This record gives sequence, C-alpha cells and structure tokens, in this order.
Amino acid sequence: MRTSVARLLEAFGFGTETFESAEAFLGASSNACCLLVDINLDKMNGIELALNLGGRGIKYPIIFMTGRDSDSVRRQALNAGAAGYLNKPFLARTLLEEIVKAFAGAGKS
Repeated sequence: MRTSVARLLEAFGFGTETFESAEAFLGASSNACCLLVDINLDKMNGIELALNLGGRGIKYPIIFMTGRDSDSVRRQALNAGAAGYLNKPFLARTLLEEIVKAFAGAGKS
C-alpha cells in the first residue's frame, strides 16, 4: 500500500517520503508538509503519532486512513487534528481531493 500510494502521488507531481513505522518517521529528518498516516500501525498507531507530534509542538496536516473504520476511531482521529479521513480502499481521486483540502486548510492557520 505504501509503495502504491507513493507512486500514485509522484505521478501527480507530489514529492513523497515513506517510512516503515511511526517511530521511523519520528527518528528521521523529513521535508514533509502533509502526512498520510495509517491508523493501524504496529507499535505506535497513527493517532498516537499525531498526538506525539502535537505534544512536541509539531503541526502537520494529517490525513488518516484505515481499513477498520468505526465511530470511535473516526472521533479519535478528529480529536487528534485530522485534516482528512479515508476508509480503505479509497479511490485515487478521493485521496487527491483530501490532499488538496489539507493543503488549503494548512494555509488558514
């Protein structure tokens, strides 16, 4: 999934960086301006990553994606500052629309 989404975004002119885990992202130097994060990660889940970043004062527009949607998970993502929320599988067009909205929202802060 990670490789497929990166290739899709690159085909539309977006620069991408991929990471094996939330911990790998936290330990790296990144030029990211928007994050696409799976909620269901191994050790630290996507919501915990967002809260960790927020606790450090680091703000990114974050689009969460999940294959295990529920009202509870959606509420947690929104409370963690979600700029977007996608249920897998999703259409490429839907992802691109969420990215455009995330970038537009990032300019309003």
